[in-house]
Amino acid sequence: MPIDDPTGPADPRELLLRHLDIYRSTVLGKLDGLSETELRTSRLPSGWTPLELLNHLAHVERRWLCWGFRAEPITDPWGDNGPEGRWHVPPQEPAAAVLERFRDQCERSRAIVAAEPDLDRRAALGGRFATASEAPTLGQILFHLFQEYARHAGHLDIVRELADADATPTPP
Repeated sequence: MPIDDPTGPADPRELLLRHLDIYRSTVLGKLDGLSETELRTSRLPSGWTPLELLNHLAHVERRWLCWGFRAEPITDPWGDNGPEGRWHVPPQEPAAAVLERFRDQCERSRAIVAAEPDLDRRAALGGRFATASEAPTLGQILFHLFQEYARHAGHLDIVRELADADATPTPP
């Protein structure tokens, strides 16, 4: 749905949530049909692979909504890689497991957001945030997620364009 669709939601919350889901779907669509090799090979100067980027997005949702907004106890909010890691996906981990983790986390995130109707509600203390002054609102968190997805969907768009160009036979 285009952002300027007059039949789309006028409510800012619904608009934000619908477009966040559009980006989630866009990310999955960019990965759809890539070979196992393409999923695990980087085409970007950053060195990230498409599978690592999906792993990163699953952790971003978990870190911001479960640990951040809900202050749920999470022993590894940054995953196995720490806050500066590349979100490495071990070669023995099936791509399907990363896709499932991502989809499961998106469902968990949707449930957290659905349980809180107030975008102005501040994140609970005790998880990611120790003081009220640093705790963002749910709306700020969702907007941050939106920005993450927009940025990384762009990365995957480039990856997909390069992969598809390589897969297209050159006419003789």
